[in-house]
Amino acid sequence: MTAVYQRLGVNIDHVATIRNARGGAHPDPVKAALLAVEAGADGITAHLREDRRHISDDDIARLVAEVRRPLNLEMAATEEMVEIALRHRPHAACIVPERRQERTTEGGLDAAGQFEHLQPIVARLRDAGIRVSLFIEPDNRQLEAAAKLGAPVVELHTGRYCHLTGAEEQAELARVRDAAKFGASLGLEIHAGHGLRTDNVGPIAAIPEVVELNIGHFIIGEAVFVGLGEAIHQMRAAMDAARKAAL
Repeated sequence: MTAVYQRLGVNIDHVATIRNARGGAHPDPVKAALLAVEAGADGITAHLREDRRHISDDDIARLVAEVRRPLNLEMAATEEMVEIALRHRPHAACIVPERRQERTTEGGLDAAGQFEHLQPIVARLRDAGIRVSLFIEPDNRQLEAAAKLGAPVVELHTGRYCHLTGAEEQAELARVRDAAKFGASLGLEIHAGHGLRTDNVGPIAAIPEVVELNIGHFIIGEAVFVGLGEAIHQMRAAMDAARKAAL
């Protein structure tokens, strides 16, 4: 049976994007994280990219020090990022693919193809008490690799679902549902995210095995019009309504 409550992690990367457009200290992503927590966010997600295009090293240090909710550090599978994670000890580290030229994360991590590279990274993070998540496509081969790597959590990439329409959208939704069920059968905790909006989050939120959604760009964009707290409340309401309807 579907549990009614589903966690919402709010990604505050693009508050930093706006700050960095002009330099200086405003708007402050840490202030946004604190406001998100006040509005009901269950956790905060921040992606420290290799090129530091939005979140900075100082942002991560301040988030760890000031925010009293779990911090999910999105990171590439590099020695630099592992060292940063081990230094700051966030609640969770979500390993994502990263390319310098991309505007945003494009697709899931190839956990199967990069198994040998990822294995020691996952082990080091887990040994430090950091919950490891792998951001992967809704694909059984990737789920099996994640389980073999010892990552307790996967985050299913919902970007394709969010950009399709009609029959293609429904086919991708079925793919996400099947992957969530299969992943849970392997003992993985299932999260989902990327591209979700209030008008399309419902079918993903209704998937019984998905216990957490991580959403950022849409919430920060809506905050321009309605304020951050209200944008989070609206997303939370859409998630809760879909979750309850699935009972």
